Amino acid sequence: MKEPVIRFQDILEAVRGYMPEADTALLRKAYVFAAVAHRGQLRKSGIPYLSHPLAVTKTLTDLRMDVPTLCGGMLHDVLEDCEVAEGVLKEQVGDEVTQLVVGLTKTAKVSLQTTKRRRLESYRKTLIAMSRDIRILMIKLSDRLHNMRTLFSLSDEQRKRISEETLTIYAPLANRLGISWMRSELEDLSFQHLNPDLYEEIRQGVEEKIEEKAEVIQRVSDILEERFREEDIPCEIAGRVKHYYSIHRKMIQQEIDLEQIFDLFALRAIVAEERYCYQVLGVIHSLWAPVPGRFKDYIAQPKANHYRSLHTTVFGPSGDCVEIQIRSRSMHREAEYGVASHWIYKERAGFDQGDE
Repeated sequence: MKEPVIRFQDILEAVRGYMPEADTALLRKAYVFAAVAHRGQLRKSGIPYLSHPLAVTKTLTDLRMDVPTLCGGMLHDVLEDCEVAEGVLKEQVGDEVTQLVVGLTKTAKVSLQTTKRRRLESYRKTLIAMSRDIRILMIKLSDRLHNMRTLFSLSDEQRKRISEETLTIYAPLANRLGISWMRSELEDLSFQHLNPDLYEEIRQGVEEKIEEKAEVIQRVSDILEERFREEDIPCEIAGRVKHYYSIHRKMIQQEIDLEQIFDLFALRAIVAEERYCYQVLGVIHSLWAPVPGRFKDYIAQPKANHYRSLHTTVFGPSGDCVEIQIRSRSMHREAEYGVASHWIYKERAGFDQGDE
């Protein structure tokens, strides 16, 4: 499987997109330092090692992290893998970035053993690292995500061991931090390596179901958009497909098959402000009858990771069950970036503050 090529210019463009006033001189210095330190090193796939820190840093821009964190992502392996002295690194990029790299180097030395006790001890140590500086965890997760995306160059045994670690430690950590897209991708990548046949069976089944329901979903979306315009409610309609590992887990826990899962595909109604959420819910329930027992108010009672949204399932225009999630833009942003969003918005006044 061919890896996408990430250029340093891609990272700069991404940073300018969410931090137009950012001073990228330090980031350039970190890039040059990493390029020199990793010169001649190759990954297992045979491509230059520098591709890895570049990919990790690009993921950190997806999470809208600050410049020191991006520098930490670019340099996260130099102390451990390149025999760079801590003092030399500090001279080049300063104390803040160096402390992030040192923290990452310490967590990298925590090995995961096969016993449950060792796994839990490792998990606790990772959470301790989070309490010291959340940015260390963001880099660590971004590092693991790229390693999972490029796992195919390793042996079956290595892929299964790393995937098991990811399911046990890193996916739950992403969930705890509220970064739902990262948790989903980590789980699906792990599932793909641990049980490729079942993964493919579920993937194909979901694609068939989506194709079957595409017309219904589009019709519901069109009706909602028209009604919201009539009610003068600013709202965006988007879709989301339930990720494969979550489907697998639900099938096992509830002892059901794919046909019995209502929320394979859901519509999201994203409104400008929280006050519109319940108004949108009223509109939806005035159009279609809700499925009994399928309404959840995660705004009044957020999940443990601070996830907030309204979930309702209705009998759509053709009698098909359609799940609709309702949230404000800030709730959606928090669901995407998790704990990082709170840290970012408190620390940086220039970042798109939203409307609430």
